Amino acid sequence: MKSKTIIHLVVVGALAQFQPAVAAVSADEAAQLKSALTPLGGERAGNKDGSIPAWNGALTKAAGARVGDIPVSLFPGEKPVVQISAANMAQYADKLSEGTAALLKKYPESFRVNVFPTHRTAVAPQHVYDATARNATACRTVEAGLSVEGCFGGVPFPIPKAGVEVIWNYILRIEPESVEFGSKNIVGTSNGARTMATRTDNFFQHPYYYKDGSAKGWSGEYFLQRFNTTAPPFKAGESLVLRDSINAKVPRQAWQYLVGQRRVRRAPTVAYDTPDFVSSGANYFDEVMGFMGHPDRFEWKLVGKREMYIPYNNNELVTAKEAEAFDRFHLNTGKLRWELHRVWEVEASVVSGKRHAVPKRRYYFDEDTWLLTLVDGYDSEGKLWRTSVVPNFFVPAVPAVLAKPVTIYNLQASTMSTVQGLFQDEIYRVVARKNESFFTGDAAAADADR
Repeated sequence: MKSKTIIHLVVVGALAQFQPAVAAVSADEAAQLKSALTPLGGERAGNKDGSIPAWNGALTKAAGARVGDIPVSLFPGEKPVVQISAANMAQYADKLSEGTAALLKKYPESFRVNVFPTHRTAVAPQHVYDATARNATACRTVEAGLSVEGCFGGVPFPIPKAGVEVIWNYILRIEPESVEFGSKNIVGTSNGARTMATRTDNFFQHPYYYKDGSAKGWSGEYFLQRFNTTAPPFKAGESLVLRDSINAKVPRQAWQYLVGQRRVRRAPTVAYDTPDFVSSGANYFDEVMGFMGHPDRFEWKLVGKREMYIPYNNNELVTAKEAEAFDRFHLNTGKLRWELHRVWEVEASVVSGKRHAVPKRRYYFDEDTWLLTLVDGYDSEGKLWRTSVVPNFFVPAVPAVLAKPVTIYNLQASTMSTVQGLFQDEIYRVVARKNESFFTGDAAAADADR
């Protein structure tokens, strides 16, 4: 049985997620964010053997070449301290997710876990630290855990007591006000072939992190997305608009513009386990960015915290040329950087009376950033079916460590899907925020018809 280090006492049963609204922690406990814990809720201290260092304020800048706002290399010249393969993986089993172990076994000749020195690069602007401190005592779950209130502008639950609080930390993770970037959605087949499903121009906005906003004035919409498809030719001109909300009754509004119809239509199925048409149906919509959407179809069990090898500080991978980012059946493990970090493990099981194609998942969240790093998905028989790798990257323009691309491996079908792949010829930029009317179906249609 894998060893697990429980850092905070977690007394969480299934019913704990459905209690009446209560403040996450007391003022005395929240004071730890200035002492034993980092401003975002990670443990300041390193581990016993020093393989995880103490957090010291993290990165605020990076030298050298950039692709857009993403530095290409954070730690030039560093070499792996450990290389894990199918041959020696048993030695490191307690620090591997089941999905990572499965990839090592499935592709013994090519898949490797290259472990580099750990760098705790988690950082955020001071106003995010201040907001996180306020949220610690003010933010609470409501609607049986399916919504939140009293939160704004920072990590909602930096000292979590329940699994649903951790997933809200990811849903409301640190982001810039507004970003623009191009991306490619790549599908890999069981015979090792690889094709581009779509290329898109993306516009993301995050009202929860507006610098002039507040918990009282916030509408509850935390994510505005619009993308325009530019390739392949037969899909060029299509557009999708999403507006995600904490409102449990109206969690997502979506509109799709189709060139052939020359009109905008509502797209209520763009959510949950609907196959993602942007990636030719190779993954589900809620697998984008590791998890995207509302948490209402699952019960979220907080398992605890453990030390694990996870993808981390992957600036080199997300800025690589597309041809260099992939091996035949998986990401190029020579470009994929892994580090040892403390990770929150959360188990998600489908709520009684609801359905989902993936009835059980395990999520692994970095303690410092609250970013998802790995996801394992299980089928109705409890067998491992899918595993997702979410390679985060540092952006000094925020500054923050962010997550966008994800690669989802269907282990049973031997296929993969990379969603929102950035690559060297795509540009990610932090930009001034737009009028929110830009993120409407009508605006998308008007621009398409010009």
